[in-house]
Amino acid sequence: MGSGVQAGSRPLMAATGVWHGPIGERIAPVAAATSVALAAGLLSSLVMPRGPVTALHGIVAISLGLAVGVVGGALRPTRWMLIPVLVGLALGVEAGRLGTLAPSLAVRFDTPYGIIAFALTRGVHALLLVPAVVLGVLIGIVIARRIGHARDASRQRRPVGTSLLAIGVAGLALLVAWPASTPPVLDPDGQPIPGSIAELTTVRLGGADQSIMIRAADPADPVILYLAGGPGQSDLALTRAVSGGWEQDFVWVGLDQRGNGKSYPAIDPVSSMTVEQAVADVVELSEYLRQRFDERRIYLMGESWGTILGVLAVQQRPDLYYAWIPSGQMVDVRETDRRIYEDLVTYAEHAGDQALLAQLDAVGTPPYRDIPWANSNLLAWYEYLYRPYTPSPGYLERGAAAGLDPFGVLGSEYDAIDKSNVLRGLIDTFALVYPQLYAIDLRAQASRLEVPVYLLDGSAELAGRRDLALEWFAGLEAPIKERVELPNAAHAPVFEQADDVQRFMNEVVVPTTYRVTD
Repeated sequence: MGSGVQAGSRPLMAATGVWHGPIGERIAPVAAATSVALAAGLLSSLVMPRGPVTALHGIVAISLGLAVGVVGGALRPTRWMLIPVLVGLALGVEAGRLGTLAPSLAVRFDTPYGIIAFALTRGVHALLLVPAVVLGVLIGIVIARRIGHARDASRQRRPVGTSLLAIGVAGLALLVAWPASTPPVLDPDGQPIPGSIAELTTVRLGGADQSIMIRAADPADPVILYLAGGPGQSDLALTRAVSGGWEQDFVWVGLDQRGNGKSYPAIDPVSSMTVEQAVADVVELSEYLRQRFDERRIYLMGESWGTILGVLAVQQRPDLYYAWIPSGQMVDVRETDRRIYEDLVTYAEHAGDQALLAQLDAVGTPPYRDIPWANSNLLAWYEYLYRPYTPSPGYLERGAAAGLDPFGVLGSEYDAIDKSNVLRGLIDTFALVYPQLYAIDLRAQASRLEVPVYLLDGSAELAGRRDLALEWFAGLEAPIKERVELPNAAHAPVFEQADDVQRFMNEVVVPTTYRVTD
């Protein structure tokens, strides 16, 4: 009573959010809310240290933010409780993910990819948590006031903003939960083909769930398994959009390798992210496809890093494959990186580009320890070395009509969380797997393959890649080997000249190899 406040007025003052009474009474609710938020954030990061990597994780993050916000608002019915709740959550989340091997979680603002990574990890996580926390605090305040029997009618009204926020959070949850899909396979009239396949599904490979896309007008057609580049690249949406309709003549199968795109959750444990495991996954998937479609063998096609993976899979299990069709064949990654760097220096010197020379000098000669950040700098300079070329009109038209970004993130094949996984999967998987490629030289390790090999050779490819591929191919022993030179193509001839490649497959490869007896 000595404070001059009547005992009966205390519930009203608490309900209106007045900071009153002894310091312990003021601090206790804040400390409690912060502790609850800290514990919740810590627990969530122990369960999902990389943040939400699946749609279920996204819903859990929204629900967690809502629940923690309600607790904070109920403990102290004032909007100022947003601050301790958000601070506690942020500290808990960051503490829980300490030690997680993920370059995408590094705070790097000295490279565009570092900024992108920050947005895709902490940014996406915050987008899911913060609106839910704000809504939770407002709900908690309402609950506290009702329990406190407040008489201030003006404060009992539910603001329009709260209702709109609730609708927004519900819409966000719906967006996160909305499933991915791949469009149906259509006939020339634009109608779905009866009996066709257009599916996204999950297959257990090497003890981890990995996503595949299957598209086929006729399930009885020959099967092609396509291996994307990177390491870490997801090509599901891009191959569907720009490949030229492979599904009309083949059962086209795209794999999101562990750590890539829709298969990003399979990046853990990181001990499984090895070249050997990636090869085993391809072999296991090939067995699955052979059994599912009742085929003795399938065709294997790869691009860039996928060509190393494909060669090693074919070498290990030639009985699974009718033929190997590489696009942008890689041979010796260490030597390629060194040659491309030297070619860039030569270009900069001849062009008198002092700024580029300074940047090259700052990055230094490969191989790099600062992976993937140093490599991303070199990638941005490759354009200086490409010879002019014009991809096929069909490729350009399909790409424009698809309306996709260069990574295919906007494709329907990715749900809301997958879209962030496409890019951070490329960053994290590249960092884990790329250094392992320095130990591989196919000239020494794969000089013979027991299946026909059809090399798709883009003549505008960087010399640091192409020269090594031609050298490897010249010395390669195989039952059949043929180099298909494509003048208007570079590192991705299977897409840049998709119509010609598909015609070659139908007119040469399949008639020569399909259903050949063992």
